[in-house]
Amino acid sequence: MHKFVKTAAAIGALVLAAGAAQAEYPEKPIEVIVGYSAGGGTDVMARTTMPFVEKYLGEGSSIVVKNMPGASGQIGITEVAGSDADGYTLGTFNLPGMMARTLDREAGYDRDSFTYLANVVNDPNVIVTSKDSGIETVDDLIAAAKENPFAITVGMSSLGGDDHFLLIKLQKQTETDFTIVPFKGSAPARTAVMGGHVAVGIFNVSEIAKFQGELNVLGIAQAERSDFAPEVATFREQGLDLINGSMRGVVAPAGLPEDVAAKLRDAFEKAAQDPEFIQAMTDTANPVEVVTGEDFRTLTDGLFDLAKETWETTPWN
Repeated sequence: MHKFVKTAAAIGALVLAAGAAQAEYPEKPIEVIVGYSAGGGTDVMARTTMPFVEKYLGEGSSIVVKNMPGASGQIGITEVAGSDADGYTLGTFNLPGMMARTLDREAGYDRDSFTYLANVVNDPNVIVTSKDSGIETVDDLIAAAKENPFAITVGMSSLGGDDHFLLIKLQKQTETDFTIVPFKGSAPARTAVMGGHVAVGIFNVSEIAKFQGELNVLGIAQAERSDFAPEVATFREQGLDLINGSMRGVVAPAGLPEDVAAKLRDAFEKAAQDPEFIQAMTDTANPVEVVTGEDFRTLTDGLFDLAKETWETTPWN
């Protein structure tokens, strides 16, 4: 009997210890790496979302957002892929851009380098010009490009991302050619457009929503008009079949323990139902589309296939 009690007590202690170990996460600050500059759409998504993830991870949790811009997001996401799979280094993950990075250059990661936590935003593209550009409509843009091939400069946050994909689609449909001017993020690209340093910019709706009075917004690349810019006609309304945008989410390194991954996914799912989160995302013009776990991985696979098809049929530069 005495031996049985000791064995039962030992088993109980192990169960309690296992439960305590799981409950301890997170026991130190979590770092979320953003591979783009402060002020861009990815940065705003992360800084708006993480306080709510922190809330649902529980008391004592702390999340710090760290910008690591460069190489069209590649520096930041490569850092994430090579980090310890302990739940304390996460990173923002943009589609289709992050998958395009594995096609147009040597990359230190692939689709299998990550644990897929949650996509948060689906942010459609827009094409904008400065108020002084003389280009006020899509027709103006196409006419100017046809008259002077490669003379129209287009600012964007990076090569091989969703904004680049939109330009490729536009060029194919209209038989035009533009000159791309890539920047280290959407904020400096937007500044360049507003200052007249480049003629045109391609962004996401969240990145220009607060600047509509300072820009000509020529169209939005989604099937229906956006709640964040309801007065802006879709490209389909203007005769162009352009549907395109950026999916923005969060991943961890591959091999993340399932209990940690589950706790993080649960926090994202609970945040998605929080009215304060929805309002905060609305206030920053971020169209919410939360997809977690394997569904997020499936989404990544589909957009990788799209990126690969685009890469194989169109040179990046």
